[in-house]
Amino acid sequence: MAGAETFEGRTSRGAMLDAQATRRLAKLARVARLMDTALRIPGTSIRFGADSILGLVPGVGDAAGALVGLAILHEARKLGLPGDKQVQMLGNVATDAVLGSVPVLGDLFDVYFKSHRRNIQIILDHFGLTHEDLNRG
Repeated sequence: MAGAETFEGRTSRGAMLDAQATRRLAKLARVARLMDTALRIPGTSIRFGADSILGLVPGVGDAAGALVGLAILHEARKLGLPGDKQVQMLGNVATDAVLGSVPVLGDLFDVYFKSHRRNIQIILDHFGLTHEDLNRG
């Protein structure tokens, strides 16, 4: 079969993700980590990322986080994720944007909700992949 060498792994549904799609998904997973869990508060297990820091800037910060979330959702659509999972992902982005915009409480919410990581996990679960699978590519 011509071009078979470009496919990286079989998904739980029997579909194949090509090497390019796997690389794009790995890149999105790195962005999600940067946005949600890149930093750790010393002496604790509390992790946060750029989304929590950007959220400190009124209006602009939460909008920037939502744009990143929508970019992840767009990539999920291009990968063929079913509509119900896309709606779930959109709900995560909307929840993060709306609740994250509440002064002070929203900033604390951003530390714990981690919508970008949740959405990457939805994609990985759909395709039967793990973060380790992405790191191999």
